[in-house]
Amino acid sequence: MKVVLHQPQYFPYPGFFHKLMLADTFVFLDNTQYDKRFTNRNKIWTPHGFVWLTVPIKKENKFSPNKEVQINNNLLWTNEHWKKIFHSYSKSKFFKLYENYFKNLFDQEWQLLCSLDLDTLKQTIDWLGIKIDIIKESELNLKGKGTERLVNGCKALGADTYISGAGLPDKQYMDEKYFEKNNIKLVHQNYNSILYDQNSSKTFVPDLSILDLLFNVGPDSLKLISQFNEEN
Repeated sequence: MKVVLHQPQYFPYPGFFHKLMLADTFVFLDNTQYDKRFTNRNKIWTPHGFVWLTVPIKKENKFSPNKEVQINNNLLWTNEHWKKIFHSYSKSKFFKLYENYFKNLFDQEWQLLCSLDLDTLKQTIDWLGIKIDIIKESELNLKGKGTERLVNGCKALGADTYISGAGLPDKQYMDEKYFEKNNIKLVHQNYNSILYDQNSSKTFVPDLSILDLLFNVGPDSLKLISQFNEEN
């Protein structure tokens, strides 16, 4: 069994989904401390350049576990996100295919960031056609920090392989020998930015939210994501 453990993210970039397609099970790190980088935001492209879609959170939750982070609905973020998405992508080739989902998504009042991230993640996985089991970290009651926590996640699921990200931070801060010591194979994904036609950009802008790929490429999105080999 191949496993990925990862922080929740808000409509992450295509490389995130490439990593998921290499695994059998995804452990959704709801019990890990909130990370402000992408857990509540990601960027899209507009005719005027890229902008962030940021879900506001309550300030007192910024050091809380992901599952406890509350959305600050005093700020009218849902309407803002829908307007930015609509104005940026309504003329894209496949926008109509996904439009109703986003209307319904932003008509709701979400209370917990983790719930929003998990719902949107599951829907995106379904759109892409990725076959993977999803389990919450809190259901496994994982202990330890860093590499130890990752290994413990593999052990809890009976996995023999851990899929790591392609980025340098993953390689720098993981103790590869600890995986070997525990008889778990460590595989680094081999992923680079994928090229595709973007409706509102004359030159290609890499590593935007998965939304950009879906609206421009539609049902063929997974074909583009799948073009890289597994190991690096």
